[in-house]
Amino acid sequence: MKKKPISVLLAAAMTAGLLAGCGSNNAKPAETPAETPAATTAKAETGETTAAPAAAEGDKKYEGVELTYWSMWTNNEPQGQALQQAAEAFEAETGAKIKFEWKGRETKNILSSALEAQEKFDMFEDDYTRISKNYVNYVADLTDMAKEAGYADKSYAVFNNQATEWAGFLPCVTEQPSVGGVFYNKDIFDDCGITAPTTWDEFMTACQTMKDKGYQPLALDSTYAPFLFGYHLSRHIGQAAVEDLATNGGWSGNPGVVKAGQEMIDFVKAGYLADGAPDEYPASQNKIGLTQKIAMVVCANYITAEVNANTGTELNWGLFAYPSVEGGVDNTSTFAGANSIGITKYSENPQAAFDFAVYLTSGKQSQNMADLSNNIPADPSNTPPAVQSGTNEVLINTTAPLSWNMGLNANADKISVIQEVIVKLYEGSYATGEDFAKALDALY
Repeated sequence: MKKKPISVLLAAAMTAGLLAGCGSNNAKPAETPAETPAATTAKAETGETTAAPAAAEGDKKYEGVELTYWSMWTNNEPQGQALQQAAEAFEAETGAKIKFEWKGRETKNILSSALEAQEKFDMFEDDYTRISKNYVNYVADLTDMAKEAGYADKSYAVFNNQATEWAGFLPCVTEQPSVGGVFYNKDIFDDCGITAPTTWDEFMTACQTMKDKGYQPLALDSTYAPFLFGYHLSRHIGQAAVEDLATNGGWSGNPGVVKAGQEMIDFVKAGYLADGAPDEYPASQNKIGLTQKIAMVVCANYITAEVNANTGTELNWGLFAYPSVEGGVDNTSTFAGANSIGITKYSENPQAAFDFAVYLTSGKQSQNMADLSNNIPADPSNTPPAVQSGTNEVLINTTAPLSWNMGLNANADKISVIQEVIVKLYEGSYATGEDFAKALDALY
């Protein structure tokens, strides 16, 4: 364990938290195909552009091209600094000049009208769900360009496949992924001789082992109670069924709800929650760093930077996928989201824009973005920073992304009261899973 100045760590956590705010609410693609000979594609692992060397010696492929890029970051943020560095390198190699307009997080509030009016910009950043669904009529189809560039080998299939399913074509390039699961202190696991559990039974056994060694297994703040229970419930019945129940009720009639509720009741009764949990945010997660006696927390990847920043402690973090449950209908999906890059359908230089997007998000430029911002690299072949250890393995093995709270957010009018019932579940207010399910039905 190392100590860092809190001011430095807090800045990193604020950046990660902002990312979560705009990218993980609804883990939520771009194009006009242009022909590119296969020989023009450069190797992503070197960080080189997909643009080919010009035929005439001394010429650059995109000399005289200017691309306007609307960014959700600011030029002072680590992500903004990485963007500027990549743009300078890209211009030196290809001749294309990138003109940034730093829109900040409010970009999502102005994009729809700007795209409809065909304002003069070539590229923009936003959550991949909104690009794939809300802006699908205004972004370029990147399918052919991606195939020509071998983009599949430089990106996570889970985001490309989901975006393509939503839009009917590849509408965006993943810039900064996020992922959720069980984040844990590797030092505690090592002390207890525990390897990452893959099933609920193994998870419960690991919790008892940690408790016997004087550790508290799981931190939980009330803010993230729906995320934890939503993960567990979706393992039993799948996210689509969770969405239906959240919208229409009928919780008591689903045996999976009763079983999931009972398993959480048993978990609480066994004493596997940290002292005081479910606390008010961020008290419980902070205890992970302050006491160094709490082993795990279920959340998205920004949690690691938050805990490190809030406590001034650099923990030895790891991540494993939420465990499978016996008889579960979805034991492989993982919460995943991505801030991504779309290319306007009306851009005059879609190939140059795509080449820059891939240049930015692969090879050495992707590594630079990850290192500067302490986040997951967009290129799976890169190495996540220590604070994001294990994230790329979980994303590579994810076949389908789950949304935030795994379907519980489907009913905006009910989510706050659903959360109250779930918090009571972790407070020990229900004797049985049936009682918990009935409490949820009483909300309708």
